[in-house]
Amino acid sequence: MHTIQNFINGAHVPPKNGLYLDNFNPATGEISGKIPDSSMEDVEDAVRAAAAAFPVWVNTSLEHKQEILIAIANGILQNLDMLAEAESADSGKTVITARTIDIPRAALNFKFFATGLLHFASESHHAPGTLSYTLRQPIGVVGCISPWNLPLYLFSWKIAPALAAGNCVVGKPSEVTPLTASLLGDICNAAGLPPGVLNIVHGLGPQVGEAIVRHPKIKAISFTGSTRAGAEIARIAAPMFKKLSLELGGKNPNLIFADCDYEKMLETTVRSSFNNQGQICLCGSRIYVEKSIYPKFKKDFVERVQELKIGNPSDPINNLGAVVSKLHFEKVLHCIELAKEEGGIILTGGTAIQIPTPFDKGWYIAPTVIEGLSCECRTNQEEIFGPVVTIQPFDQDAEVLELANNTPYGLSATVWTNNLQRAHFFAENLQTGIVWVNTWMLRDLRTPFGGVKNSGVGREGGWEALRFFTEAKNVTFG
Repeated sequence: MHTIQNFINGAHVPPKNGLYLDNFNPATGEISGKIPDSSMEDVEDAVRAAAAAFPVWVNTSLEHKQEILIAIANGILQNLDMLAEAESADSGKTVITARTIDIPRAALNFKFFATGLLHFASESHHAPGTLSYTLRQPIGVVGCISPWNLPLYLFSWKIAPALAAGNCVVGKPSEVTPLTASLLGDICNAAGLPPGVLNIVHGLGPQVGEAIVRHPKIKAISFTGSTRAGAEIARIAAPMFKKLSLELGGKNPNLIFADCDYEKMLETTVRSSFNNQGQICLCGSRIYVEKSIYPKFKKDFVERVQELKIGNPSDPINNLGAVVSKLHFEKVLHCIELAKEEGGIILTGGTAIQIPTPFDKGWYIAPTVIEGLSCECRTNQEEIFGPVVTIQPFDQDAEVLELANNTPYGLSATVWTNNLQRAHFFAENLQTGIVWVNTWMLRDLRTPFGGVKNSGVGREGGWEALRFFTEAKNVTFG
């Protein structure tokens, strides 16, 4: 049992109201610790600390900022095993996933933007007798609100560019997975980050998250989470003229053509369907397969899925761990029942899994493959965010393009084909912010990340992130 605290002005401090929430270990279903049930007063303290630190941080040389951010990246890697075990205990994902993906990527986020801040350039425009140039200036105090599925990975994805651009941050990690964010505070202190530059307030979205969004001194909000929560943030922030970056849900299609590299496609499709228990916004949850190879794919895919091992996240033999919470566990199971009511046929999975003691109370769900559903049904239209995929055959390119685009979401898509002309056609016409061709989850951090339609507003990554966390000012000499 461990009780974590808020991290404000470089120190771990209890919530003003003295209230705490239970933190659960998804693998066991048991309470593992306590986290602050913070309020607006804690957010106010964090904003005050950030505002006081801003003049120090904004006037810190670029070289020294870079040194500190690189020291944070190195501190994360030096604590790789501790952070991976904490991430697994908090989220239910396997330790191997946290050790090989989540924590190294969190370190890379800091390293990437530490390098980027030295190369972030502004523009100048010359005309006879005049010179105009653009200043990119930090906003001041910004809010970063991150989700539970990739806790430190996505928290750092927001914090690193905000700090690199010269801002001070009030951050809120998910109350479901707060542990690695708390540990990050100690790493930042050890790296020499000045007190108040990064502040972390734990608690519930309607209290802490809303207080961050409403605070008049927080001028920009970067949020990753549900489309419902994103809409509420936009409703509050828009009349206050805050800058918004909203990375929201996805209902991503995988388009599989007969001319693909079949074995590579099959291995990757299993991974892109169920990695992190399907709890990645980029997972492909709607799989469309050209009719000529559909029977073979269906047989092979189901067999591969049935080979996945689910259980104790610390055991390296297991491919999947637990879903993140009891509430989410019940939601995913409800979605499976809804799919049955809609006429779906469960090809494999579809049930909770009972794991031997001491994991018998954990929240485990068998990876589930469903066929026989229409494009318009709720299962194919709404984000489930769990180990559940649907499969469906198609005949023509035009048909599968219409199927792929027929959802309110537009985050990512994956196309499997060796026909270059077809690949370019779908890359251009899929209504998504990201298209992978013959791969999945291959991320170049220099490229923009984000979606269209109900998948969000704005872009993260590379220069896009540094532009978001700065304001442009035009200066003209005559």
